Amino acid sequence: MTASTETYAGDYSGSILDRERIIAKPGFNRWLVPPAALAIHLCIGMAYGFSVFWLPLSKAIPATDPACADLNLVSALFTTSCNWRVADLGWIYTLFFVLLGCSAAIWGGWLERVGPRKAGFVSACCWCGGIVVAALGVMSHQLWLMWLGAGVIGGIGLGLGYISPVSTLIKWFPDRRGMATGMAIMGFGGGAMIGAPLANLLMNTFKTDVTAGVWQTFLVMAAIYFCFMMGGAFGYRIPPAGWRPEGWTPPASKSTMITTKHVHLRDAHKTTQFWLIWLVLCLNVSAGIGVIGMASPMLQEIFGGRLIGQPELSFGQLDTEQKAAIAAIAAGFTGLLSLFNIGGRFVWASLSDKIGRKNTYYTFFILGIVLYALAPTLADMGSKALFVLAFGIILSMYGGGFATVPAYLADIFGTQFVGAIHGRLLTAWATAGIVGPVVVNYIREAQIAAGVEPGPALYTGTMYILAGMLALGLIANLFVRPLADKWFMSDEEVASLQAKTAAANAGPTGSFGIGKGGLDTRAVLAWAIVGLPLLWGIWVTLKSTAALF
Repeated sequence: MTASTETYAGDYSGSILDRERIIAKPGFNRWLVPPAALAIHLCIGMAYGFSVFWLPLSKAIPATDPACADLNLVSALFTTSCNWRVADLGWIYTLFFVLLGCSAAIWGGWLERVGPRKAGFVSACCWCGGIVVAALGVMSHQLWLMWLGAGVIGGIGLGLGYISPVSTLIKWFPDRRGMATGMAIMGFGGGAMIGAPLANLLMNTFKTDVTAGVWQTFLVMAAIYFCFMMGGAFGYRIPPAGWRPEGWTPPASKSTMITTKHVHLRDAHKTTQFWLIWLVLCLNVSAGIGVIGMASPMLQEIFGGRLIGQPELSFGQLDTEQKAAIAAIAAGFTGLLSLFNIGGRFVWASLSDKIGRKNTYYTFFILGIVLYALAPTLADMGSKALFVLAFGIILSMYGGGFATVPAYLADIFGTQFVGAIHGRLLTAWATAGIVGPVVVNYIREAQIAAGVEPGPALYTGTMYILAGMLALGLIANLFVRPLADKWFMSDEEVASLQAKTAAANAGPTGSFGIGKGGLDTRAVLAWAIVGLPLLWGIWVTLKSTAALF
C-alpha cells in the first residue's frame, strides 16, 4: 500500500530541527532509532556517576584558613579560599533529579509538539553547556556556579533528554512497546559505568601539583557528550501517520488494560489512574534509590572483616588499611548493582510485553517485599553471595520500573501524548530522589544515636521500612483500572491533532516501505557506536567486582 505524498517530509523547507523534517521516508530502518536514543541516554546517565568528582573537588585547594572550620552551606557557595565539603557538592546530585522531574513535566507537552530532534538538540545544549559552566565554577572556585551549571542547567537537559525518545520508540515499536523503551532507558542506568571510569582516566591525565584535573575533565567530557548527543538527536525519525510494521496488525484486544484510544495531556492528571501509577513509580524508586545511595557503606558496615577473610572482626574493629581494602570491595558492589540496574531495564521491560505491565509491577513489589524482609536474615547468616544477589535483583527491578512505566502509560492513556504524560509522571522520581535517601540516611543516623554498632542490626529497621513502602506500592498497583470512555478523545480530535504530519484519520495505513531492514549494515554500525563504549564500561565494572567473590 502507498501513502499520499503528504505523509512524508518531501520538500519541506523549514528548520532542520522541525518535526516535519524528521518524518521517515521509504527505506528507513526502524532499528536505527533505539541507538539514537541510547546515544543521548548514555551521556546524560553520567548524572548517576557524578560523585566521582566529589573527593577531588573537596581537596582542590590547601585550605589552612581557620575560618574554614566554620563553613556553612551559604558561605560555601561563595568562598574562594576554603575547600568545599562533600555534603555541599552532593546537592548537585539532588538538583539533577529534582530538575529532571520538573523539566520533564513542564516541557513534556512542548516536546510532543516539536518532536524528539529539537528536544534532543536542546537537551545536548543544556547538559553539555551546564557541564562547561560547572567547569568555570571549578576554575574560579565558585560553588554557586557549579550548582547553576551542572545542577540547574544540566538538570533541565537531563529531563528533556530522558523523555525525548519515549513516545517515538513506542510509535516505532507498537508490537514491542516494553522492549523498545527498555532499550533506550537502560542507557540512562549505564551512563555512569562509562562516564565514571572515563572521568577517573581523564582526571589522572590532567592532574598536577596545583590542579585536580576536574575542570579539564569537565570540558573534554562535555565535548565528547555533545558529539554523541547531537548524533542521537539528528538520528531521530518519527513514523508517518498510519504507519505500522510490515505484516503486523493490531491484535484483537486480549486485555482490557490496553487501550486503542488516546487521552489528551490536559486530562491525564485529572484521572485517578495517573496518580495511582505516580505512587507505583514513586514507591518503587524510593526504595531502590535509597539503597543506591548507601550501597557502599551498607556492605562495609554489615559484613566488616568478612569481606577480607577475617569474619571475627566487626567494622569498628578494622584498622585504617583494612577499611581501605573493604572500601575498594564495596565499590565493586556498587558497580555490580549498576549492572543489574541496566540489565533489569531491558529484561523486565521486555518481559512486560509478555505478561503485561500491571503483572510486572506486581512482581516487582511482591518479590521486592520478600527480598527486603529476608535481607536482615542473610546479613546475620554472613552470606555475602546471597546478600549481593538479593540486592542485585532489587536493583534490577528498580531499573525495570523506570523502563516499564512508559509502556504502562501507553497502555492506559494511549500513545498520542504518552511522552508528555510520562514527563509529568517523572515528578514521582523527583519526589523519590528526596524521600528514599532521607528515609535510609535518617534511620541509620537514629540507630547510631541510639547506640547501635555498625553491623547487620544497623540496617534491619531500614529493610523492613523499605519493604513496607513496596507494600503500599502493591496496593496502589492493585487499584489501577482501565479508564472510563469519558476521558478519551474523539476520533475527530485525534485526527485534527495529527493533521500536520498525517493525511486524514481515514487515510492509508501500512508499512509504506518503512521500518524494514533489521540489523543491516547501517544498523549494525549505529549499534556498534553506542554498544562498544557500553561493553567497555561493563568490562571495567566486572574487573572491579572480582574481589567480592
